[in-house]
Amino acid sequence: MIDLIRLLEDMVRAIVEKPEEVKVTQEINDDAVVLTLKVAKSDMGMVIGKHGNIARAIRTVTKAAAKLADKKVTVEIR
Repeated sequence: MIDLIRLLEDMVRAIVEKPEEVKVTQEINDDAVVLTLKVAKSDMGMVIGKHGNIARAIRTVTKAAAKLADKKVTVEIR
């Protein structure tokens, strides 16, 4: 089974300057999983990217992995 929390943490830690401050929490609502990603304020721009492209890519990869695990996932970035 795919560990969505670890997948998300590993992806984000690879692109931020303060990987030790990357935290992911999980909340299960009915049939969906909500992953909340928290990063250092100084790394927020790196995670979002220009025009939100990196954030969109992070969400796409996470949703693709969740589909393999037959789950619905939403990624919130804070």
